[in-house]
Amino acid sequence: MKIALYARYIEETLRQQFVQLVDILQRNGVETEEVTDTIPDRHFDFLFSIGGDGTLLSSVHLIGNRNIPVLGINFGHLGFLTTAGRYDIDRLVLDLLAGRYSVEPRTLLHVETLNSEITASESRDASASLSTFALNEVSLHRLLDGTLLSTDLFVDDDFVATYAGDGLIVATPTGSTAYSLSCGGPILTPNSACFVVTPNSAHNLTLRPIIVPDTATLRLVTHTQQSSFNLGTDSRRQQFPCGTEIILTRETFTVQLVRLHNQSFFSSIHQKLGWNF
Repeated sequence: MKIALYARYIEETLRQQFVQLVDILQRNGVETEEVTDTIPDRHFDFLFSIGGDGTLLSSVHLIGNRNIPVLGINFGHLGFLTTAGRYDIDRLVLDLLAGRYSVEPRTLLHVETLNSEITASESRDASASLSTFALNEVSLHRLLDGTLLSTDLFVDDDFVATYAGDGLIVATPTGSTAYSLSCGGPILTPNSACFVVTPNSAHNLTLRPIIVPDTATLRLVTHTQQSSFNLGTDSRRQQFPCGTEIILTRETFTVQLVRLHNQSFFSSIHQKLGWNF
C-alpha cells in the first residue's frame, strides 16, 4: 500500500503527532510520500489530508479527476469533512489495513465563466475567465459595503429570481453543512442528487433557499453599481467584473472520500454539530 501525505501547514505543537502517524504507517509496511503543490504521476492507494476542512478542499483540487480516495485527519478545529482526529491515529491505521472502511463518491460542481473577458479591463484586478470545480460550494459576494450585489438566477434557462444582497451560494450536498448552512440553507445527505441555492443576507426576505436537481444547468448573471465581485470556489477567491455569467453544472467526475466502518453521515452530525445533546 502506498499513501500520499498532504499538509498545508502543521503547527510545531502538532509535529510529533504527524511523525507518529508516519511511523505507524511505515511500521505496518505502508509506503508514504509527502506531497506539496503537485501529486506525482504514479499510483497511490490513498491520499491523507492532514489538517482541517480547508486542507481537505485543497487536496481535492490537487487530485482532480485522478480518482485517489481522500482520507482527512483533523489537525485543525471542527474538521467536518475529515475522517479521524489526531488522537485516533492508531485505530485509523488498523481499520484501514483491515479494510474496515468505505469510499463515498461526492458530487462536484463544474464552474465556467462567460463574457468576463469583454469587461475585465475595466477592473485592474479582475480575472478574465475560469474553468474549475468545487466540492463544497460556489459563492458570489459583493466587494464593497453599502452596495448590494444583484444576481439573476436561471435554472435550465427558466428565470428564477434576482437575488439582491451580500451574495449568493450554490452548494453541493457535501457543502450544505458549510457556508450555505451558516446562511440558513438546509442540510443535504451526501447522496442527495441535488444542489442548494442559498441567498446571503437577501434584501427581499421572501427569497429563501431552493433545491434544484443536479442534472440542471444553473446560470448566474451579476449586475450592480460596483465594477467587480468576488467569486469563490471552495476556499479560493477570485475577482470578476460584474456582467460575468457563471455556468454551473454537475462535474463529470466525483471525489472519493473515505469513511471508517463505524461512521456515518449522521454520526458526524451528532458529533460535530452537537445534535446528540
